[in-house]
Amino acid sequence: MSRITRSFAFRWALGIALWSTLLSLTLFAFVYWQTAAFMQDELSQVLRHEVRYAAGDPSKAGARIETWVSEDLHSVHFAGLFSPDGRKLAGNLDARPQALPLDGEVHRIGTQVAIAGRRLHEDLWSAGIALSDGSIVVVAHDTDEIDRAKATVIRALGLALGPTLAFSILGGVLLAGRAKRRLASTEAAVARVMHGDLRQRLPVGTAGDEFDRLAQNVNGMLDEIERLMEEVRGVGDAVAHDLRTPLTRLRLRLERGREQARDIGELREAVDQGLVWIDQTLEMVTAVLRIGEIEHGRRYAAFGPVDLGVVVSEAAELFEPLAEEKGIVLALDVDSTMPTIEGDRSLIFEAVSNLLDNAIKFTPVNGQVRVGLGRREDLSVVSVEDSGPGIPVVEREQVFRRFYRSERARQTQGNGLGLGLVAAIAKLHGFALVVTEGAGGGCRIEVLCPAPDPR
Repeated sequence: MSRITRSFAFRWALGIALWSTLLSLTLFAFVYWQTAAFMQDELSQVLRHEVRYAAGDPSKAGARIETWVSEDLHSVHFAGLFSPDGRKLAGNLDARPQALPLDGEVHRIGTQVAIAGRRLHEDLWSAGIALSDGSIVVVAHDTDEIDRAKATVIRALGLALGPTLAFSILGGVLLAGRAKRRLASTEAAVARVMHGDLRQRLPVGTAGDEFDRLAQNVNGMLDEIERLMEEVRGVGDAVAHDLRTPLTRLRLRLERGREQARDIGELREAVDQGLVWIDQTLEMVTAVLRIGEIEHGRRYAAFGPVDLGVVVSEAAELFEPLAEEKGIVLALDVDSTMPTIEGDRSLIFEAVSNLLDNAIKFTPVNGQVRVGLGRREDLSVVSVEDSGPGIPVVEREQVFRRFYRSERARQTQGNGLGLGLVAAIAKLHGFALVVTEGAGGGCRIEVLCPAPDPR
């Protein structure tokens, strides 16, 4: 029983029933108040008219009072004409109600009346006026008619309250049942996700209501989680694969050096070669950790105004000796009128440096690398273009994945993390990356940097 009372369906049905009952009671109270007020106002209008009509001509007051009384078929009309000393002159009221103000307005007054030969104490709606000769006219009406009408309204409203409450509970149960079925299917899907089935998705209806929007948002979150998990698995496999090769080579090199070295010089040479491979391994691990740090957004504290022209020029100056060493022409084209952007200067410099390093690495001897900064609508565009083998169209969306290396790049030294680091920095800053074919058939990578929000 306690499980039922704690359920969402029970609480929803109970809440709807209570709310409907409260609204019904409010409506019933308004109807009762309006009905009683309407009937009392109508009776007051009649009594005010009759008492003023009877007092309009003192010589005919008695006759008019008798007419008011004689027209009554249900013994609810009362009236009286009294002399200044209180003696009854006409009507069916034996005595003037002493508590009745003589202002012509209607008041509820208790007095003695004669009905069917019996004298009774009744509450009457009464109005009284003093005439010019000192006599007093009183016109009254029984309150039972209005009281019976009020009781009838209350009884009708009370009888209607039961069905209203029953239908409210039924409607609440039906609505709660519908919601419970949707929640049950959602709960089942979530349970399967909790047990490791990340391909499971929440059911989305066609109504487009809050449940559907919530399910769509959760499904989007699950898509992202599945993507990240696949990426983590891929990164783990790639790390294991890329670490195994240098570590195996290192172990073999050290074993061979220990067993075959004829002097200290050859042993030192083997150790030095092992240290080189260890450094390469550490560089790869450091790059992975750095990408993870950037992707988790831990570098926002260093954001500030950045002059892209200065950053691009410094990166080109840094790689100019390497380009000359390979016989590559490094061309620089920077628009000095570009506005500053908001970002981490060191990270942006690192991204441009990685693009330049990648371009120089894949550009053949006597080739050309062009780095530029220009404007495209409201964007600042950093471009790096080479005359190397280029990137096939089918691989352009994959080159920014960590450890991904195309077939053309497998013969070149590297670990496939350079462009992954560029992608992480771009995502942190809200930049877009575009890979196209260069003018000379090579690769062109553009970094689209939006203008900072003026706020």
